[in-house]
Amino acid sequence: MLPRDLLNHVENRDTLSRLLDLGDRAVQTWEVVCSDFLSPPEITEALQVFSKMTEIQVLAWGGYAQAERQRLAIARAEIPLEQSMVSLAAISIAGNFLFDAASHRDFLGALLGTGLERQKVGDINVLGEKGAQAIVVPELVEYLQIHFNQVRTVPVKITAIALEDLKIRVPVTKELTSTEASLRLDAIASFGFGMSRSKMVDLINAEDVRVNWKTVSQPSYQVKTGDLIAIRGKGRVTVGEIMITKKERYRVQMVRTT
Repeated sequence: MLPRDLLNHVENRDTLSRLLDLGDRAVQTWEVVCSDFLSPPEITEALQVFSKMTEIQVLAWGGYAQAERQRLAIARAEIPLEQSMVSLAAISIAGNFLFDAASHRDFLGALLGTGLERQKVGDINVLGEKGAQAIVVPELVEYLQIHFNQVRTVPVKITAIALEDLKIRVPVTKELTSTEASLRLDAIASFGFGMSRSKMVDLINAEDVRVNWKTVSQPSYQVKTGDLIAIRGKGRVTVGEIMITKKERYRVQMVRTT
């Protein structure tokens, strides 16, 4: 049995407990065991916990390099792990969305409306008027082809596609430097994302802003070096070096990825 005392100070205790159960199975059977899809904070915490164990190893993969939601392959330390061992399937959700545009939330809601659990669905990439692509656990592809037939008012057709056929936009990065009176989230993020401070406050209050993958609803939250600020559909901002100027203001370096 893998040590359970590692769960004493984790935030995602239920998830980590299930992952340790999978780890026990991997040790006992000498097989590679895959978890469900995990959120970024769950992945981060899982990798930290498993890094403390010598008898087991893990590999996180979501189908492409920038994937947010990923499955964890778990195996004994003696078994080499590769991305191909993480069981994933990609589907095309094709329809004519020219006159009824659908958002990420619409596609996710329609997927879950078929009876799927959230942890069975990975990333969803919206393709505008043509529909979307999604990554799911392979055993549910046939189920979705039968039961998933509409998003909003638009009929859709589900087709299995190769992971290599995912239309992933290459991220664009831009280095930024700002001088601010404080390290408040609304101040740093408004500059980083190139929008007004009042608009950023609205997004924070609506719980649309995450710091290190955790929702932050306080505009006064103090950011620090290394923090990752994310807003769905608007990219991410990574906070770099923070220096104090002679006028006791904060010069903040950032990298924006869109």
